[in-house]
Amino acid sequence: MVRHIVFFTAKRAEDIGTTQRLLGRLGEIPHALTFEVAANVRIDAIGEAADIVVYAEFADEAALAAWKMHPIYGETTQAVRPLREFRYSADFRSRSASAHSSLRGGKADDRNDGVP
Repeated sequence: MVRHIVFFTAKRAEDIGTTQRLLGRLGEIPHALTFEVAANVRIDAIGEAADIVVYAEFADEAALAAWKMHPIYGETTQAVRPLREFRYSADFRSRSASAHSSLRGGKADDRNDGVP
């Protein structure tokens, strides 16, 4: 499984809601097993930099690549880019079961996906 996490900051505070709504369209793309977009609730006193967080899980790198090739992804990128100041992203491979798998009654398998 590949987990994709992206942090955004808006150029202007009044654009946070619009940016979050626009990013929500990414959830319409069918390749993600799990997708969430949310405002940073700023619980961590020293982790205040991001305004919005996008979190998605994919079966593999091919699914993530297909998600990024979808027309909605391109449209969303074009709409959000002028509103955002920074975009930080990270992708990592995980062997743990996703919330999506457990909701479907699935089990994590024991294969080695190249994760140490």
